[in-house]
Amino acid sequence: MAKVQKLEFQDSNYEAELRLLQIELVKVQRQIISSGSKLLIILEGRDTAGKDGTIKCITEHLSPRETHVVALGIPTTRESGDWYFQRYVAELPSSGEIILFNRSWYNRAGVERVMGFCTDLQYKLFMDSVNEFEGLLVSSGIQIIKYYLDIDKKEQAKRLESRKTDPLKQWKISPIDEQAQKQWKAYSVARDLMLKKTSSADAPWTVVHANNKKLTHLNLIRDLLSRISYPNKDKKLLKIDAEIVMPCPPLGKKLPKVAP
Repeated sequence: MAKVQKLEFQDSNYEAELRLLQIELVKVQRQIISSGSKLLIILEGRDTAGKDGTIKCITEHLSPRETHVVALGIPTTRESGDWYFQRYVAELPSSGEIILFNRSWYNRAGVERVMGFCTDLQYKLFMDSVNEFEGLLVSSGIQIIKYYLDIDKKEQAKRLESRKTDPLKQWKISPIDEQAQKQWKAYSVARDLMLKKTSSADAPWTVVHANNKKLTHLNLIRDLLSRISYPNKDKKLLKIDAEIVMPCPPLGKKLPKVAP
């Protein structure tokens, strides 16, 4: 009963709480612009886990000049012959910018691995080099914050069906969607290996249980704000639900509980 009441309370106050958190995000942006800082937010997760909606909540009231969402498509023939990270490097934040990656170089550890879009050697090279690559970015002054949005299989099936019937979501339908449920276990294995091997001290992962979209938005933004230094932070707003937001431990340690 307590859990139900908590959900109802959060839903009824969602817009008001979100507005207060978005005010904090504006404070963050002012600090990043004035200090010339660079912030990179990476959002990965299951298909339909809510990356688009979460990004919209984060960016809704931020300056479009200094805030950019990057969602790269399938590599071109030329890009396929480049160094794997090359096309992402061009999208990294410059001084005073916030960049959000809606999927990222971790495509290689997830979709590409599961669907056979990369070779075993390409996958191994990525897994062996990504921590060093991110370490170089951090040492160059880029703050990297990584989130993995996780949902259960039943919730994913419900959202996939919604995409088929909602005319406003037709653009989200892709052939990959059809494999999301069929390849559920393979994606789980790939996810676990990715989280275990690439949650480094420089750029650790945070898992967000995203079955409830509104709770996901509020708690992820609270966590994001808690990880950034900025003046006049209202810490009273940043009470994070530990059942929803779960930081990954250092490399090699036991992962937080995620959907099997």
